[in-house]
Amino acid sequence: MKSDSVKKGLDRAPQRSLFNALGFTEEDMQKPLVGIVSSYNEIVPGHMNIDKIVEAVKIGVAMAGGMPVVFPAIAVCDGIAMGHVGMKYSLVTRELIADSTEAMAIAHAFDALVMVPNCDKNVPGLLMAAARINVPTVFVSGGPMLAGRVGGEKTSLSSMFEAVGAYHGGIIDEEKLLEFEHKACPTCGSCSGMYTANSMNCLTEVLGMGLRGNGTIPAVYSERLKLARHAGMAVMELLKKDIRPRDIMTKEAFINALTIDMALGCSTNSMLHLPAIAHECGIELSPEVANDISKKTPNLCHLAPAGHSYIEELNEAGGIYAVMNEINKLGLLNTDCITCTGKTVGENIKGVENKNPDIIRPVSNPYSKTGGIAVLKGNLAPDSCVVKRSAVVPEMLKHEGPARVFDCEEDAVEAINGGKINPGDVVVIRYEGPKGGPGMREMLTPTSAIAGRGLGETVALVTDGRFSGASRGASIGHVSPEAAVGGNIALIEEGDIIKIDIDNNSINIDVSDEVLAERRKNWKPREPKITTGYLSRYASLVTSGNKGAVLESKI
Repeated sequence: MKSDSVKKGLDRAPQRSLFNALGFTEEDMQKPLVGIVSSYNEIVPGHMNIDKIVEAVKIGVAMAGGMPVVFPAIAVCDGIAMGHVGMKYSLVTRELIADSTEAMAIAHAFDALVMVPNCDKNVPGLLMAAARINVPTVFVSGGPMLAGRVGGEKTSLSSMFEAVGAYHGGIIDEEKLLEFEHKACPTCGSCSGMYTANSMNCLTEVLGMGLRGNGTIPAVYSERLKLARHAGMAVMELLKKDIRPRDIMTKEAFINALTIDMALGCSTNSMLHLPAIAHECGIELSPEVANDISKKTPNLCHLAPAGHSYIEELNEAGGIYAVMNEINKLGLLNTDCITCTGKTVGENIKGVENKNPDIIRPVSNPYSKTGGIAVLKGNLAPDSCVVKRSAVVPEMLKHEGPARVFDCEEDAVEAINGGKINPGDVVVIRYEGPKGGPGMREMLTPTSAIAGRGLGETVALVTDGRFSGASRGASIGHVSPEAAVGGNIALIEEGDIIKIDIDNNSINIDVSDEVLAERRKNWKPREPKITTGYLSRYASLVTSGNKGAVLESKI
């Protein structure tokens, strides 16, 4: 066992003395040392229940003969961080989580790990760490929030943000806004739509790193505690069989994940996180492969914000395994991939029933014949950009309009709330990329302001930043190269016509190469917005959005 390096032999007496200080018995010393990475904290609604999940995991590990030991991981609540400087600290935590978990796991020679994440950067950060550490590992998330109810209709955090836009637009009054405030988020858990946290927890199942129900069993259900116990037991089986994360997270597993990503209509953030996780596994996953997969993968689910159903309903319909089994009727999955169950994908999904064809449409009646995410290219984004196609109304799949240019999110929000954006406009928010932000802020506040004012069917938003999974509409992000490194988005001028054709995967500025070249002569790099602390170091090392915003491995 790996932990023998800190437990066995006379030379390890000093280490054993410290285990004695922890209260370990001689019997404990003989058991595999299983680290449980707890993301519990008291500021993130998706994490406030994780202490209960962790206790259940500990029981499962102990029942199966392991010695469970808990250590922490951080997590930021994107909703609380949204719309101010705090959002610069969201994406960047992914690397902090991966780095700190790697340090703790290797320094203490754990034999196996159970990761207990829930929210946006916490899940991919721990998946990245799992790939680096490469000891037997199982994931069990904190689970999704139940949907709220306002006026008899289910609602969620995206509805809450859009209600603010509706209030500024004079569509609802303050009393209605306060009703949303008190009812939109009724329980603990990751916010209830197919936002980034739930997208990544669902895709963790597809990758094979989480047990069935990891992404969909609601946080408040006792079934999640049972899942946590089973995760603790499952990791001990993986240890016996020596099945490790890089055995599970193969190239074929990532293609499976992208395929179900398309079927579910996940957050565009998955196009940052899946390549970053693959990178840690030594696998290159370029954005362009998404379009190849999308062409043959139907979109079967319209969960909030794309539609009016929620994760709890996806769970009742059969969950992720039901989606996988439905998609595999087209033969689109690699069913030989091994998973943390110790079985293959094919064995896991065999016979799983789609219990509600209104929530998971059959492949014979999809929302669209192509997937939920599209990667666009053109002179506005030579390296690529990303849009959640399943959340775009049909009339905005092809759009031309004048650019309304803003060099930060705050200026754009002020213009939107001030009624200065008109139907047909293309709002461009730049210098918000990984380096330029720094930190690649999410643009849920401006997209919600646009939707809340009733402009979601006529106005597009283009940015080198990114979007919350709660954003909907023609919200096009991850423009690469970003403005801060001289990408063409930095050369756009007010009134330039932007041409967007999502079905044909293109996005262009209607300006000649000669004019762009002339503008480039006058462009100068901007002084960094932040010059001290972690964000400054991050900005100096981070790559572009089309590369998953991973950090350079060599300085």
